[in-house]
Amino acid sequence: MAIHKILRRSLSAEKRSTEVPKGHLAVYIGESEKKRFVIPLSYLNHPSFQELLCQAEEEFGFHHPMGGLTIPCSEDLFVDLTSRLSRA
Repeated sequence: MAIHKILRRSLSAEKRSTEVPKGHLAVYIGESEKKRFVIPLSYLNHPSFQELLCQAEEEFGFHHPMGGLTIPCSEDLFVDLTSRLSRA
């Protein structure tokens, strides 16, 4: 599946970073200026988050200019989603 290819590539890039704790993934969020967030891997299984991954695939394919997973959504939307997921 295409999402797995995106994640595999992003995870291999993240292994080089010591700033991401085990069980987490760095993602870059924003429509123009990108901001880095570190999220638990468990968020990747949530249907709402998978919708964002599909948007990332449509916009960037498998080329992520920031070197990690880049998601083209507003920071406010992302913060709202991750806040809801952290309470679930």
